Amino acid sequence: MAFEQYLKEKNAFVFELDDVIYPHKDYLLQVYYLFGQFIEYAEQINATEIVAGMQDIYNAEGAENIFEKAAAKFGIPEKYKVNFDLLFLSARLPLKLLIFNEVLSLLQAIVVERKQIFLLIDGDPGMQLNKIKQIEWNGLEKYLIVYFTAETSPKPSNESLMQILEKHNLERDKMLMIGKNENDELCANNSGIQFLQVDKLLLP
Repeated sequence: MAFEQYLKEKNAFVFELDDVIYPHKDYLLQVYYLFGQFIEYAEQINATEIVAGMQDIYNAEGAENIFEKAAAKFGIPEKYKVNFDLLFLSARLPLKLLIFNEVLSLLQAIVVERKQIFLLIDGDPGMQLNKIKQIEWNGLEKYLIVYFTAETSPKPSNESLMQILEKHNLERDKMLMIGKNENDELCANNSGIQFLQVDKLLLP
C-alpha cells in the first residue's frame, strides 16, 4: 500500500526516531569524530586514526562497548569514558542530521493533510532530545508532539502509546505506527494499532 493510502485512512502517525526518522549512524559517527578531536587535544593521540578506528569497529561490530574497544586499541585512558558518554548528551554536531528523503516526504504530506505527528522514542530522553534538536526538520518541528517511553515504560510495553491515544482522544484504527525493530512492532500490536516497517518506505 502506498503511503498515500495511509494518508487517506489514518489521522495520526507515530514514529520512532533512530533509523526511522534519520540514519542513527550519522549521529554516532559525528560523536566519534568529536571524541577523536578531544582526545587528540588531551592526550596527543592522532584524531584521524582514532576516528577511522572507531568507524571500523562500528562497521564490523556495531556501537556496543565501542569506547572500551577503541581505548584498548589506541591506549586511551579509562578516565575519558565519562567524556565520551557526556558527548552523547550534549554534543554539538558539525553537521545537521538529515531525515530520510522518503520519510521527509511522508512527514510533509501528513502536515499538508492536517494530520497529527507523534514521536514515541525509546532511550535516554536527554540523549534523544539532543538528537532531535540537531535534525534538519525543514520547518516540521512545530508540528511534532514528542513522548519518551522512559517516562512510562519502554517498548514493547504499550503504556506510552495508550497514553497518546487517551490524551489526544484518538481512535486505534485511525493511527499508524512507523518503526524499525521488533519492539516497535510488538508495541503497536499490543495496542491494536497498525504497524508499518520503515524499510518499506525506504525501498527504491
